[in-house]
Amino acid sequence: MPNLALLILCFLLGMLLRRLGRFPEATPSVLNAFIIHVSLPALTLLYVHALPLDRSLAYPAAMAWILFALGFLFFAALGRALGWPRKTVGGLILVGSLANTSFLGLPMIETFYGPEHLGLGILIDQLGTYMVLSTLGILVAVTYAAGDTSPAAIAGRILRFPPFQAVILALLLKPFAYPPGVELVLGKLGATLAPLALVSVGYQLRLDALRGKLAALSAGLAFKLVMGPALILGLFAGALGAGGAPIQVTVFEAAMAPQIGASIVALESKLDPPLVTLMVGIGIPLSFLTLPVWWYVLQGV
Repeated sequence: MPNLALLILCFLLGMLLRRLGRFPEATPSVLNAFIIHVSLPALTLLYVHALPLDRSLAYPAAMAWILFALGFLFFAALGRALGWPRKTVGGLILVGSLANTSFLGLPMIETFYGPEHLGLGILIDQLGTYMVLSTLGILVAVTYAAGDTSPAAIAGRILRFPPFQAVILALLLKPFAYPPGVELVLGKLGATLAPLALVSVGYQLRLDALRGKLAALSAGLAFKLVMGPALILGLFAGALGAGGAPIQVTVFEAAMAPQIGASIVALESKLDPPLVTLMVGIGIPLSFLTLPVWWYVLQGV
């Protein structure tokens, strides 16, 4: 449970630093920029490079892609029906459709299913969640953010996005082994993502922002914590007849709180920052209540 303690501590530390007023208002922007340009690329170079490509793991790897597609359809339709601003819809698509499958997901897998399933969690996170964020996630971010949305402009922003560049580089380097020193450095740099991101989110969290955001927040958390994983369960276990521990762990990962990396991308793209911050700030502690329920439900799968 040390990872969970770290998440909670850094989140509270961010709130405390804002209250004390000892850090400048631009602190979240600086932290987010470091995460986008250093932490996320380092993690991508380390883990995508080491991923085993095995067709037997198709269900776990596909989960994040399917969940993101379902979230996109749900939030786009709901936003159109309720007349929400494009930036609100874009923010919800990113943080409501991508699960925190690493910093929250891995310790939760170890707690509920045992350490022998951590490899499956890493595969779901790296071949699924982070690959989606670095491709479709960036496409959503640049499309829903203000600015030039021509195909050339969107393609240019995706190609210039550091985590996406890291994905391409990691795949190109797969035939070659990293020297031990390189792996060590990438691991140390990547380890900064969780603490810095939670400090950033805690620093920006303002509960007074709930005014006017309650409907969007409720819809976002309802999809992320309940509806989305239920749809994945219905597809994999119901329609496709899959079952066993790998499917249980896969659906359990889908039920995690909003992904921290997705929130950073949304914040950097100015996609309704107050709502995005609330989604993460409230979604993580709320998931501590919903995840045990999902574990119980999944016992019969």
